[in-house]
Amino acid sequence: QVQLVESGGGLVQAGGSLRLSCAASGSIFSRNTMGWYRQAPGKQRELVATIASGGITNYADAVKGRFTISRDNAKNTVYLQMNSLKPQDTAVYYCNAKRPGSSSWGRGTQVTVSS
Repeated sequence: QVQLVESGGGLVQAGGSLRLSCAASGSIFSRNTMGWYRQAPGKQRELVATIASGGITNYADAVKGRFTISRDNAKNTVYLQMNSLKPQDTAVYYCNAKRPGSSSWGRGTQVTVSS
């Protein structure tokens, strides 16, 4: 099982940027596919971006070209750089670590984008 702690959320104006971090412990970080998901009030949790152990990335259409996911295996940390933020990006952002037979979640960090 992997323990995950997110940080970096906050309040930002539309057009601004934030960088989220997710620190992992308790497992071999490099073997996990890491992902960021988000959940807005009244909506289901949705995929934002994932990065596989080999570095291949995948993004939701809504964030392509604006968000960048990256990982530092030496620091057991995954990042989400968010640029050109929009009010519709407002949500709680969750970090996920996945490998066959296992999926772990952090507690989330709030991102609020004002118009």
